[in-house]
Amino acid sequence: MQVITSKDNEVIKSIRKLKDKKYREQENKYLVEGIKLIEEALDENASIDTIVVCEDCEKNGTIEQKLMFEIAKHNCIYVSEKVFNAVTEVTNPQGILAVINKENKEENIDYNQDMIVVLDGIQDPGNLGTILRTVDSVGLNQIIISKQTADAYNPKVVRSTMGAIFRVNVIVSEDIVKTLKEAKKHKFKVLATSLETNNNIYDIDYNKKVLVIRK
Repeated sequence: MQVITSKDNEVIKSIRKLKDKKYREQENKYLVEGIKLIEEALDENASIDTIVVCEDCEKNGTIEQKLMFEIAKHNCIYVSEKVFNAVTEVTNPQGILAVINKENKEENIDYNQDMIVVLDGIQDPGNLGTILRTVDSVGLNQIIISKQTADAYNPKVVRSTMGAIFRVNVIVSEDIVKTLKEAKKHKFKVLATSLETNNNIYDIDYNKKVLVIRK
């Protein structure tokens, strides 16, 4: 088994670049990290490009043998702890991460669903990840975000989704106003969140509704 020990290795340098949004978009790839997310990626048949394993974690049993058998079916590279620490963004890493290919998901909005969630200007990665996780938990499989919203494939967002990123189709709208007008043509009513209202979220009929959440 060959172990990469240099941070200047070309493969390692390309993986490190995926921390940057511009490079993620250019390469059409993103990073997921941690045992749970790797298991989710495998369960959801995500398009895994490369799995990076810290040699020391593999040796000391941090990663269960069952998972090691599963990841062995994919393109795996082993690295020293020093190199892994140069790639990870986690304070206490579990010694495993993966490069995922962004699948060519449908860019058109599915108007057959009763509810569509639109995010406009949400910048906090944790908040964005939580919303994606919530959307997934209620059975929705798409979300629309504006260009002003944080990148859904930011490593912090991906971790916060707890696997929802593999199931929810993220559609980036170049023009939110135009997108909402198009939704209205499909008989959807647009709702917006606000702190200055007496309306209760539980009192609304969500049949054919677009819910806009702004920062």
